[in-house]
This record gives sequence, C-alpha cells and structure tokens, in this order.
Amino acid sequence: MQHGYKLLGSAQNDTVKRLARLIQNGRDRRKEGVMVLEGIHLCESGLACGWVYEQVFVNQHALAHPEVMTLLDRLPASTPVFVLEEGLFARVSALSSAPEMLSVCQRPAACESALSNACVMLEDIQDPGNMGTILRSAAASGVNVVYLSPGCVDVYSPKVLRSGMGAHFALEIHEHADLPALLRAFPGVKLVTSLEGDRSLYAQDLSGQVAFVFGNEGAGVSAELHAIADARVRIPMPGKAESLNVAMAATLCLFERVRQLE
Repeated sequence: MQHGYKLLGSAQNDTVKRLARLIQNGRDRRKEGVMVLEGIHLCESGLACGWVYEQVFVNQHALAHPEVMTLLDRLPASTPVFVLEEGLFARVSALSSAPEMLSVCQRPAACESALSNACVMLEDIQDPGNMGTILRSAAASGVNVVYLSPGCVDVYSPKVLRSGMGAHFALEIHEHADLPALLRAFPGVKLVTSLEGDRSLYAQDLSGQVAFVFGNEGAGVSAELHAIADARVRIPMPGKAESLNVAMAATLCLFERVRQLE
C-alpha cells in the first residue's frame, strides 16, 4: 500500500457512511452537488476531461491492478484516497459485482450558451437506462447539447452514469431547463416524434438547425411542447410492434441526422 492511502474497514466509519448515502440517495447527491463514478472506465474518463475528484475509493483487491495504479499515480497529491476491504466495498457499491474503484466529484455546472445548431430536449424521462442511452447516442451522433426538464431522473445518478458509458464527459448538460421557453426560442426545426405524425422521419430535412424533443416513457411529449413543435414525424414501423422505446426512437432520429449530413 502506497504512503497516503487510508484503509477503511468499518461500515460505521463516517466517510464510508457518506459514500453509501451518496450512492443510494439522489437527494443527498443533489444537496451536496456531487456524483459518484463507479469503475475504472468512468474514473479514467472523468480524469481525462479534467474533472476534479474530492475522494477516491479503491477496492483492496484491486491495489495490484495496473490500470488502477496508473490512474492513482495521475491524481493530484492532495486527493484523498481510501482503500476499502473487499467485503465492505461490495456492501457500499450498488453493483452486483463490486468495481475496482469509485470516485466522488462535483457535478459540473453547465455553461451558459446560445442555442446550438442541434440539441436534444428531454421531458420527464424517468428510466436511468433510457436516459443514459439517449445521452450516449447524442454524444456519438455529434449532438452535444442536452436540456432536461425538472421532472427527469437524476442525470448524474450512478445508474445513468453507467448507462451513458462516458457520454456525460462529451456533453453540455443543462438540468431543470424551461423546455417550452427554450423550444419557442429555438430558431430551427422543432421536432417531436408521434405515432400520428404527418410525415416520415426519413422525409424530414434534418440537415440544418434542429431541436429533437423526446418525452416521458408512458405519457410521451406533453401537449404544450407538441403545440410548440413544427415538425411531428413518425418512425415507420411495418412490423407488429405498437411503438418504440424512447431511447431507441431517439437513437434512430439522431442517426438519421448523421446519415443526412454524410
């Protein structure tokens, strides 16, 4: 064990109790303005993007892991690093198999910026997997600005971060956004998907400025945002499925834009 690492072996330790609370409770994460990155991949991605870690926790069995040691060597000397016994680490983590490490860091503050050439607006998305997948598709398709309504799931929850697979680090994410006001102000195409859409997604011009609006898994896009939108498109489904999962629909829309721009 290198100098400066502190071994923690009790679930009653205040540092361990805080970590468990932050992993389990979104209200506490928001109150403290932090998030928890689980696993080597997310910890490496955050460090590469310049995110500052308040605390790093390492699973004791992973101290000999070359990637873990390389990452620890890159941390500023002032970063507190705690080593948790394997059984305790498994109890604290939300994962079925305890990761090699966890990092606690500040939630990034989205910069104030003008509406971009293309953006994604998400209204009351509740499922962490859907949220993470949409963020991942947005990042992969080059649409880097995302606005979230106040009713969305915590975008920096451990489940969303894992599902996003590092997409958070490539995006400008605005929480608690006033979607109706933003959509009214958007100068380009305001697009929603609808089973009753008056044109096919593949007939819609997506090559210019476009705001993609996706709604709640059960209720869809609200009537208010539907009324503001000027493009209501349907995704052709010749099969027998009634509808698509919102993350799948978002991915199809975003990559249709990529196809049109090729």
